[in-house]
Amino acid sequence: MKAYVFPGQGAQFVGMGKELYDNNAEAREMFEKANEILGFRITDIMFAGSDEELKQTRVTQPAVFLHSVILAKTLGEEFKPDMTAGHSLGEFSALVVAGALSFEDGLRLVSARAQAMQKACELKPSTMAAIIALPDEKVEEICANIDGIVVGANYNCPGQLVISGEIEAVNQACEAAKAAGAKRALPLKVGGAFHSPCMEPARAELAEAIDHTQFHAPKCPVYQNVDALPHIDPAEIKGNLIAQLTAPVRWTQTVRNMIANGATEFIEVGPGKALQGMISKIDREVSVTGIQ
Repeated sequence: MKAYVFPGQGAQFVGMGKELYDNNAEAREMFEKANEILGFRITDIMFAGSDEELKQTRVTQPAVFLHSVILAKTLGEEFKPDMTAGHSLGEFSALVVAGALSFEDGLRLVSARAQAMQKACELKPSTMAAIIALPDEKVEEICANIDGIVVGANYNCPGQLVISGEIEAVNQACEAAKAAGAKRALPLKVGGAFHSPCMEPARAELAEAIDHTQFHAPKCPVYQNVDALPHIDPAEIKGNLIAQLTAPVRWTQTVRNMIANGATEFIEVGPGKALQGMISKIDREVSVTGIQ
């Protein structure tokens, strides 16, 4: 069975999507529609902007979404997913390509999510860090014993757990992780503490936008970050999307569940190869490829 997966924030690069725009009329039309919906020419930033411009959350999230979804759409008859999933932001791409959301509504929600997260980051200084080569349970124990907000945010693959929270609490957790034997504790260059309680203002704002958006039953199961389980019920999908902003991304568990349910081939669609690397570390036997 084929599982199509979609990357999240961090996969962006200057020049992303330009080849699609130049060589495919359907893709060009979708990119221009996106410029119209967003109210600015995101294609100019994607194709020829600076790294700094592209790193802005309000730009990054729609850019990664657009690259992934438009690329999937141009695959035509070749694109036949048995299941889909996306990492954080990528979950919106997974929902659109599975038919749970229209392209236009998906883009509007991604833009609303990005702006809400940007505002939450500005309200409270916060950060994230990757803890390498320490068991998840040990990292969770360390976070639980730190004063202040710091939690497990991205369960990427065995030996790689990203933590998220208040700056001082994350710094303390990094030092404790290194003392406990972590190979590395790397601060990430992000705007704030995604997938932590620090995103509560953004969650409340996004909930309103999601509540006013029409969702449909997808044509194949979509595995969601919050519980790592397959969903086809629109009400469940909406609830999980809202919860996602303050809950961890359970990517390791998601991939394992997809394999247990029959996935034999994973295809990453969109910029970068991050998910391919993670999936290979989760299960070394499964087929993993990418379309960029």
